[in-house]
Amino acid sequence: MNRKVLLWSVVVALGGFLFGFDTAVISGAEQSIQTYWSLSAFEHGLTVSIALIGTILGALLGRFPSEKLGRKKTLILIAVLYLLSSIGTALATNWYIFLLFRLLGGIGVGASSVTAPIYISEISPAKSRGKLVAMFQFNIVLGILVSYLTNYLIGMEGENSWRWMLGVQVVPSLIFLLMLRLVPESPRWLILKKNRIAEAEEVLKIINPEGYKEDVNMIRQDAVQVAGEEDNTSLFTRKNRFPVFLAVSFAVFNQVSGINAIIYYAPRIFEMTGLGKQSSLLSSVGIGAVNLLFTLIALNFIDRFGRRTLMMIGSFGLILTLGLVSRAFYLNDFGGLMITVLLLVYIAFFAFSQGAVIWVFISEIFPNQVRAKGQTLGSLTHWVMAAIVAFSFPMLAESLGGGNTFLFFCIMMVVQLLFVWKLMPETKGKSLEQLEHSIVMH
Repeated sequence: MNRKVLLWSVVVALGGFLFGFDTAVISGAEQSIQTYWSLSAFEHGLTVSIALIGTILGALLGRFPSEKLGRKKTLILIAVLYLLSSIGTALATNWYIFLLFRLLGGIGVGASSVTAPIYISEISPAKSRGKLVAMFQFNIVLGILVSYLTNYLIGMEGENSWRWMLGVQVVPSLIFLLMLRLVPESPRWLILKKNRIAEAEEVLKIINPEGYKEDVNMIRQDAVQVAGEEDNTSLFTRKNRFPVFLAVSFAVFNQVSGINAIIYYAPRIFEMTGLGKQSSLLSSVGIGAVNLLFTLIALNFIDRFGRRTLMMIGSFGLILTLGLVSRAFYLNDFGGLMITVLLLVYIAFFAFSQGAVIWVFISEIFPNQVRAKGQTLGSLTHWVMAAIVAFSFPMLAESLGGGNTFLFFCIMMVVQLLFVWKLMPETKGKSLEQLEHSIVMH
C-alpha cells in the first residue's frame, strides 16, 4: 500500500478518534456536572444529549462546506470545532455556556461522520479502499476506549476532575489540526467542483502512478453524470421504498438496542448495581476494550460470514444479555460484578453485529443515483434516535427503574431479530448493480 495514501488516511481517521472520544467522554463527567449545577433530570438529560443534537446538525449541514470549500478545509473546520469544544467545556462556569460548547463538539462529530469517510474513499486505491475507510470506524471505537481510560485515570482526582476529563481532548484535537497540513485536497473534489485538473493529477499520480490518467478521465465522466443524477432524482419514490425502509429500520434498531444509554451512562449503570465510583469507571474501560476487540473481529468476518449472519448472531446475543440484565434489576439477585460481565458480553455482541454492519449495509442498499441521499437519511435517523435515547434514559431509569428500561431494549431486539430473519437481504459478495436490481425490485 502506498505510504503517503496510508498516512493521509490515518490522519483523516483521527477525526473518527475524536468522534468516539467526544461522544463517550461525558460518561465519566455527567454525574459531577449534574451535582455542580444542581441539574434536574430534564436538564441532566439535555446536558448529556446536547452533543447528539449537534451531531444531527453536523450531519445535515456538513456536506455543504464539504462541497463548497473542499474536503480538507472542512476537516480543518471540524478540528477547530473539537478544539474549541474541549477548551470551552473544561473552563465553563455557566451551564448555558457549557451547553453551547458541547453543541459545537457535537456539530464537529456529525460533520466528521460525513466528511472523513468521503475523503478517505476518494483518495484510496480501489483494492484497499475498504480497509482504509474501515479505519474511521476503528478509530471511533478506539476514541471511546481512550475516553473511558482517561476518565478512570483522572477520576481519582478531586471535585474538578470532570473539567480535566473534558479538557484532555485538547491534545488529540490539536494533533488532528496540525496533521491535516500533511494531507492534500481530494482529487475528485478538485476535478468535479473546481476543474483544477493539473492539481488533481498530481495527487492521483501518487495514489495510482500507472493509471492516473485513466482515473482522471473516469472521474470527469462518471462523477459529473452521477452528480447530475443525484440532483435530479428523488429519494422518496416508489422505486426506492424498500431500501428507504431498510435504512431507517436499521438505524432505529441500532439505537433502541440501548447502546448509547450504556456508552453514555456506563458508570451510573454500574453504580446502580452497587459498584463504587472507581470500580464503575474501571468497568467502563472494560466496555471500551471489548468494543474495540469485537469491532476488529467483525471487520475480519463481515465479508466471510455476511452481514445478515452477523446480525442474526448479534440479535440472539443482545436478547439474552439484555433479558438477564433486566432480570437482575427486577430481582436484585446479581452482584455488580455479574452485571459488569453481562454488559461486557452485550457490548461484544453489539460490536460484532450492529456496530460493524450498519454503515456498510446502508451504503450498499441504495441505487447509485440516490446513494448519497440514502446514506444521509440513514445517518440522520441514527443521530436523531441516539439523541432521543440519551436524552430520555435518565428519566426512564428514574421513573421506570433499571428492570423496565432494559426490558424495553430487550423487546426491541426481539423485533430486530424478526426484521433480520424475514426482511433483511444479504448483501455479501454482490455487486452494487446486482443489489440495486434485487433490492429495488423486492
